[in-house]
Amino acid sequence: MSRAGMSFKVAIQDAEQLLSRFDNEKNTATNVNSEALKRAGLVIAMAAWETYVKDRFREEIDSWLASVNGSLLGNFVLRKVDEDLKRFFNPNVDKTKQLFKSYFEIDITSGWCWDNYQVSQAKTALNALISKRGDAAHIATTSPNQLHTVKRDELDKAIRFLKGLVKATENVEIVKPI
Repeated sequence: MSRAGMSFKVAIQDAEQLLSRFDNEKNTATNVNSEALKRAGLVIAMAAWETYVKDRFREEIDSWLASVNGSLLGNFVLRKVDEDLKRFFNPNVDKTKQLFKSYFEIDITSGWCWDNYQVSQAKTALNALISKRGDAAHIATTSPNQLHTVKRDELDKAIRFLKGLVKATENVEIVKPI
């Protein structure tokens, strides 16, 4: 497993803990609005995915450039990488695919197949989660009668999906060993 994969395993636990805290607070007689925990959980889960993609990409670039490290060519490519990663947010299917395609000439999304997910289903689910994350982060729940942006089972499913997506991505060979 890549270092990025190991870091993801740690980072996704924050979202799991928020979901657990939501469950605990929901079953107590307090006036605390625990709905924010679900929104925060989704935002954190998606941040764990974004960090995974960036870290995995960076690991592969570092491996790819090992032989030219410190050279003019290596430094030029690393500057370009840094610029691209600074603009890399909300890694939906197209952005993730393009990042790896432009540097490594592979479609990283072609390996997104596991359990009950085929590639097309995984792509659809990821894009839906990116959109839902935007809603959770930018649309406030202002009324007690307003529908909740993130339902409990949606967050649970999102966490399981992202774990599966990372596991599938880990199986994609990016830089071919020499």
